Amino acid sequence: MLSVLKNRVYRHLLAAQVVALVGTGLATVALGLLAFDLAGDAAGMVLGTALTIKMVAYVVIAPLAAAIAERLDRRKMLVTLDLVRAAVAVCLPFVTEIWQIYVLIFLLQSASAGFTPAFQATIPDVLTDEQDYTKALSLSRLAYDLESLLSPVLAAALLLLISFDNLFWGTSLGFVASAILVVSVALPSPKPTIRSGIYDRTTRGIRIYLGTRRLRGLLALTWTAASISAMVIVNTVVVVRAELGLSESAVAVALAGYGGGSMLAAFALPSLLNRFKDRSVMLVGASFGTFSMAVAAGLFASTQMTLWGLVALWAGAGFGYSATLTPSGRLLTRTARPEDRPAIFAAQFTLSHACWLMLYPLAGWLMTSKGTEQALIWMTVAALMGIIVAPLIWPRSTQKTAPGEHANKP
Repeated sequence: MLSVLKNRVYRHLLAAQVVALVGTGLATVALGLLAFDLAGDAAGMVLGTALTIKMVAYVVIAPLAAAIAERLDRRKMLVTLDLVRAAVAVCLPFVTEIWQIYVLIFLLQSASAGFTPAFQATIPDVLTDEQDYTKALSLSRLAYDLESLLSPVLAAALLLLISFDNLFWGTSLGFVASAILVVSVALPSPKPTIRSGIYDRTTRGIRIYLGTRRLRGLLALTWTAASISAMVIVNTVVVVRAELGLSESAVAVALAGYGGGSMLAAFALPSLLNRFKDRSVMLVGASFGTFSMAVAAGLFASTQMTLWGLVALWAGAGFGYSATLTPSGRLLTRTARPEDRPAIFAAQFTLSHACWLMLYPLAGWLMTSKGTEQALIWMTVAALMGIIVAPLIWPRSTQKTAPGEHANKP
């Protein structure tokens, strides 16, 4: 898997992703502490609102950013958005009102909504061999998982030396370092051969996406993955603290199980995708993650759940989540011409976050109003919906098509 690091351009891009992720992880910890400092016991509502603003920015801004991006030099655009994110992060230590958090979060996440799809669309242009690209997808997944595990530890260590608001300076430095790494390499920037209006450019990615059977199937499986992750991310603290009656450190252990399962899938996927079709791997992954949640529901119903049982099942959920979503970049790359990739990656970014925008509050409402067992049951049902729909709209007989053969094709 590490052989792709021989490519200097990709090596710099991966390093840019890692330092930006570390900065984002520090901001996540600092934002929670800032919310508590300003709102006290209402901090949960502040963070919930901030998360909703983040998702709305992702859903609304990503297609618009993709429409503008195809007329711009990709490297300049990525560097500019990194610097915008750094500037916003610098402002966060000076916040004194809750509304200021909301404004800055919207600006920060709007810049990320433009940056992330364009960045993701650049990787297959740099690594044109599919096996190399598959390894890059696994490394990217691994970077996300390591960040979720290590950033809180780094933040805790830094908080022994500095106040929480200084963590935002680390966030800003991460984005600046990312910009420096991006500007240090030449990036491909394919331009469309046919000029079109802003409406066509804004909607083209979603029209291509929804006009392609394999991508409609991907969207169904994305719904399944979002159902799994929403249950874990939103409700683990309640499950561990209230249902099992365990300590705060046990929450970290349970979440580490989820991240560990995802990391294991990242290591296994390059080999699996060489032996099996993407569709098969993704369907099995989605089914495995959903089965893990169903077993968890059964154990809670019989009052037999333990911390280590939860860790094992959350690891299964994490493995299934990663196995479902990590190959998505391969499907998007096969579907679109190089000049259309930013638009179609933005479409996946928008539609996937629309799933989370619906499922995050659903998971929280179910836990609050129905309890752990019912929340697990109904989130499992939601996940099953995607598994049932995906094979119907993405049949096994689908044949591989050349890039650009997208509309109403497999």
